[in-house]
This record gives sequence, structure tokens and C-alpha cells, in this order.
Amino acid sequence: MTKTSTIQRFEPGDIFAGATLLNNPDDDHAGDGRIIQYDGDLNEKGVLWTEGTTHLLGGLKFAPDGTLWAFDSQAYKVLRISPEGKQLPYADFPKRSFSNVNFAPDGTAILGEHLVGAEIKLPPDRPLGTKLPFLPGEERFGDGHVFRCTVNGDVVQEYATKTHGGMPGFLGVTGSALAPDGKTLIYLSELGTQVFRYDLENDKQLPDLISYAKESGMMAMAIGYLPNETLMMIRGNFREGPKILMLDGEGNSTREYSMEGSGWAALGQTIDNDYALLGNFFTGIVAKFDLNSGEIVARAETGVERALAGIAQFPG
Repeated sequence: MTKTSTIQRFEPGDIFAGATLLNNPDDDHAGDGRIIQYDGDLNEKGVLWTEGTTHLLGGLKFAPDGTLWAFDSQAYKVLRISPEGKQLPYADFPKRSFSNVNFAPDGTAILGEHLVGAEIKLPPDRPLGTKLPFLPGEERFGDGHVFRCTVNGDVVQEYATKTHGGMPGFLGVTGSALAPDGKTLIYLSELGTQVFRYDLENDKQLPDLISYAKESGMMAMAIGYLPNETLMMIRGNFREGPKILMLDGEGNSTREYSMEGSGWAALGQTIDNDYALLGNFFTGIVAKFDLNSGEIVARAETGVERALAGIAQFPG
């Protein structure tokens, strides 16, 4: 397969999806890094083959200057792509499993550490098909902490955030959203039962926004804000299937949308209050979901199952 990057200069409304080509037979999370570019109706426009990555690409988000950020948490890579479609040189970020970012009012980047602990709690009949890296010189995957860094990678502050681990036990801060006040981080451990809050200004853990009973079967999957500051979340459920929730400031659901099938695990940065951008990890489908009609109005196939790990829309 010829891997020629055809990505174009970003245009307002363009949608981007991280969908690594999983072509390593010895590792089901590994392969050639790929970011697909679509127009606002999910017609493919181009592709960027990334340099220096080895595993799933996720956590796509646009910085205020229009640069697209993405992450390879297993290779400890923080990617930045300019609005011209050029991958920028790697900055010297800490060697941590970062997988998501928010941009603070002071110009710093708030990065979430994807991995925590040193134990994998999956049952023997469902082994993890990849090898998670230990921190350099350590015998643990990570601390599940949040780091405030300059855009050049210098650490300004490390926050000792509480995490859940999710069902497999090693998931730290896998998704996050900075509240409109610019100082409260709302975050989760995918496949866990809690949505956490942390006061970045005063460096302290706050009471959970949401806490589900273990026996409820409910799991927090992804979280993000609409442009109008409405908080959205994807919630998994063993019994009922996944739902998109619109939440108020206390974590109460004000509106819910049921999704067909399973695997809906990515919630993308969007520029339109009427739509949510969704990704299905199992199927590789990117979907544009109309929040007024409750229907998928456009979709695209990335062509790879279990690889879609990040979506974002360019605001211009």
C-alpha cells in the first residue's frame, strides 16, 4: 500500500479522525499512524500519514491557534499538525501516556495521562492484545495524573488526580473537558463508573460530578462541551446500550439519545450546537448526529475496526 499524504489546508468545518492502520500482526493496537480529513458532510478530502508514531492515534483537538493536536499514548508522542496540513516537529513533553488535552485561558495545555498503575485486570479469556509500556526506569504504566505544560512541553504543574482504572484496571485520565470557568477539569476513566472534577486553580480534587453504582452496568465513555457550553457525555450500559447525555452543572441528564449497536466511544470537538460528532471504536464509523432529530445524518467509514480513537472539527 502506497502511503502518500494527501491532506489539504484546513478549511472551517473540516472534520478529522484518528484511525491508525492496524497492520502489525503481533499487536492489535499498532500500525501506521493515520489522520483522515473530511469535509463538514463527512466526504473524504485527504489523509495524513504520521511520522514517529507506532500505535493508536487519539484525543484529537484544535488549539486556539488552529493547530490540531493528537496523541499516541503508547509511544509517548504528542502530535501537532499545522493548519497547512504539516506535521510539526515533536516538542519535549514528558515521557508520559498523554491521550487528551484542553487549552487553558493562560495559554498552557492541560494534558491527561491515559495509563495508571501496573496491573492489567482483564480475565484470561480476554487478554490485552498489546504490550503497555512502563514509565522510563519504573515498573508502572503511569500515575493517571494531569499535567499543565507550555506548548513547548515544559511542565508548569502536575496534579495528583484521582482515577478509576475502568474495567481493565489501567485506565487513568482517558478523556477530559475544561469547564467554562477555565479552572475546573471534568474528566473520566473510560469504562469506569465515575465522572470526576478537579480544581486546577486550587490544586484539589472536587466531589464527583457523577457516580454510578457498580451493579447499574453504567460506564462513562467520553465527555465534551458543545460551543454553547452544554456538557455532553457518552454513557455505556451493559443492559440498555449506549446513550448520549446532555448534562447540567450538577451532572443531571437533561436530554438523552439512545444509540443503535455498541462501540460508540469517541465524542468529537464540534463547532455547531446542533450536532455531535461520534466515533464507533468497534466498526470504525465516524458519524454526524443531529441533536434536534436524534438521527445520524452523515457517516464515513474509516475502513479499520478498533482503531478510531479521536475526532475533531476545525473551527477556522
